[in-house]
Amino acid sequence: MWWILQACLFLSLYGCLSQTVDSETDIVNSPENAAPPPPSPLDDCDPEMIGFELITGNVFSAPGYVLDSIPGTLMLTDCLETCQGNESCQSINYETGLCVLFSSTADALPGALTRSQFPVFTIYAQKSCLGVKPCERAWCIDRVQNHRLIGYVNSQHAVGSRQECLELCLGENEFSCRSANYNNVSGICELSKMDRMTVAGSTAFQPSDDYEYMENNCIDEPTKLCEFKKLSGRILKTVDSVYQDVGSADECRELCLNSPYRCHSYDYGDTGEMVCRLSHHSRATLSDIQEPYLEVPEAATYELSSCYNVSIDCRSGDMIARIQTSKLFDGKIYAKGSPNSCVRDVNNSLEFELNMPYDNLECNVRKNGLGRYINDVVIQHHDKIVTSSDLGLAVTCQYDLTNKSVTNEVDLGVVGDITPALSEEVTVDSPNVAMKITNRNGEDIMQSAEVGDPLALKFEIMDKNSPYEIFVRELVAMDGVDSSEIILIDADGCPTDHFIMGPIYKSASTGKILLSHFDAFKFPSSEVVQFRALVTPCMPTCEPVQCDEEEPNGELRSVISYGKRRRRRSTTSAQEDLLLVQSIQITDKFGFDKNANKTSDSEAVYIQNEGGFCINLAGLIVAATVFLSTQLAVIAAWTFIWQRRKLVNKLDDNLSVSVSLPSQFGSNRADSLCKLYDTNAYNHSRRF
Repeated sequence: MWWILQACLFLSLYGCLSQTVDSETDIVNSPENAAPPPPSPLDDCDPEMIGFELITGNVFSAPGYVLDSIPGTLMLTDCLETCQGNESCQSINYETGLCVLFSSTADALPGALTRSQFPVFTIYAQKSCLGVKPCERAWCIDRVQNHRLIGYVNSQHAVGSRQECLELCLGENEFSCRSANYNNVSGICELSKMDRMTVAGSTAFQPSDDYEYMENNCIDEPTKLCEFKKLSGRILKTVDSVYQDVGSADECRELCLNSPYRCHSYDYGDTGEMVCRLSHHSRATLSDIQEPYLEVPEAATYELSSCYNVSIDCRSGDMIARIQTSKLFDGKIYAKGSPNSCVRDVNNSLEFELNMPYDNLECNVRKNGLGRYINDVVIQHHDKIVTSSDLGLAVTCQYDLTNKSVTNEVDLGVVGDITPALSEEVTVDSPNVAMKITNRNGEDIMQSAEVGDPLALKFEIMDKNSPYEIFVRELVAMDGVDSSEIILIDADGCPTDHFIMGPIYKSASTGKILLSHFDAFKFPSSEVVQFRALVTPCMPTCEPVQCDEEEPNGELRSVISYGKRRRRRSTTSAQEDLLLVQSIQITDKFGFDKNANKTSDSEAVYIQNEGGFCINLAGLIVAATVFLSTQLAVIAAWTFIWQRRKLVNKLDDNLSVSVSLPSQFGSNRADSLCKLYDTNAYNHSRRF
């Protein structure tokens, strides 16, 4: 079945399309089915004012108005351009590999537009003569029938038609109109700054009778610092563009980011060698389409999660980092060295900024040469912890006598080794339970990691013959510096945020081991993350708890977790809760160089981590104190002996003293605290 569908989609075999083409040709050539085109509002329209309106998942069935069928069309843009160049063409049907032109529209024949059926979905597009000059993109509006975006209305108007509503959105000047809701009964037009992509993951886009949802494809979105999320095992049945002989997945990604429409997903190499497919759709825009994906276990679709455009405003006394994002951001932005004092909380916004005065020591702006100022900025999605979704930016302002130049750039690559971390383990008796931080298989114990590394928390009863099992509740992650904490498993035993830590489950090999998967994270002010959990024994087995987990599409599914609220039991048989603590050092992936002020490049760049020289200041102070104390003791002893020998006249005039320092002030202790003191010394030097 997969190979048949693949052949249909990409013309590896022409059988699936030949029947369609033949039938369309018969219809075109059949005199009894021919119909004169109705009067069109496009006849007197300026060609520059013509734009296209798309409806996904619908097919226009008007055999008497078919102008042409073009098999082998692998680009939606080619199909639209063909219609654009044909004065008789008013609408099209498009599937990957087939373009059909019509001389009428669904507005003239409303009953002819119906939902497309399995195995593929069809894209319908029609020409419109607009009162506002459209943009240069392939189409202007995406329309969804009987749907509405709820909760984000910025202005409301009474209009006479759907087209007037979409023209109001296209011509809005007071704010960036991303979408509009039109009520076919009341004529009310609601304009919004949001669309399906900016509110992806919420329940704002909902079915609503008598409403038409229209999305502005002419809006300018950020196209830099873009992150794509992998959707495994699925590819779209219908796509907008198919490119062949594309050298790599990165080239395919760049084609998506530079496409003549708002591209939101791509796949590479799954339908043929070096084949790249692009689409303006993703899960956020396909909620109204039945079975839009083809299930292929070895394939994957990469969906655009969010993009960030960063600009730096260099002023006389400060620098301002301004961020524009394609998806509502809820988190904070702060200076890397001062996450608590130079910070801006952001609440569901598409644009935000951070002001960093040059004379404010809290923001750690550093001078690097004549008229050059640099700083490190972190965009953090979670309120308390750093995750793999966060961004690190190196920003620079360069001044001269006459001009101001502002440059910024970021590279999210990670280079360099991870510094080993201190680790501790606490175990308790009756039963003897240990908590460890391991890899996903629960095998290798991890003492250090980088943000985003796949890890697991492992709870294990050390005595294999123990009659007990265990369950976990109130699992908390704590900062090793300022006592910040976040609850990972609540008192009921359920994960509080499934994107940070998953449910607790039994090991496949034994009921004495519990595991919970998570991606490494850290707190902004420390590289040490401490986990604390309450573990309760139960006999003979522990019953799991049902937890609701939210899917990316907003739906809830039930999962089992072996973290559970402790039940009431008699005092004679009750087992005390066990408190387990474990620590790990986790470094971020931003790669800010502590010697960044030595760079001569005029741009803000990602700088590779390098091991610097570390002076253990406390160790030197202690060693110096011990040395001076020893010298005083030696001098006192020497004086006493000298006086005694002088009295008895049996001393020698020459006296030598040899002193050695204790071994505890050697390299081991210096190495173990090197990173801590190196950080403090670095922060101290930057502050002054």
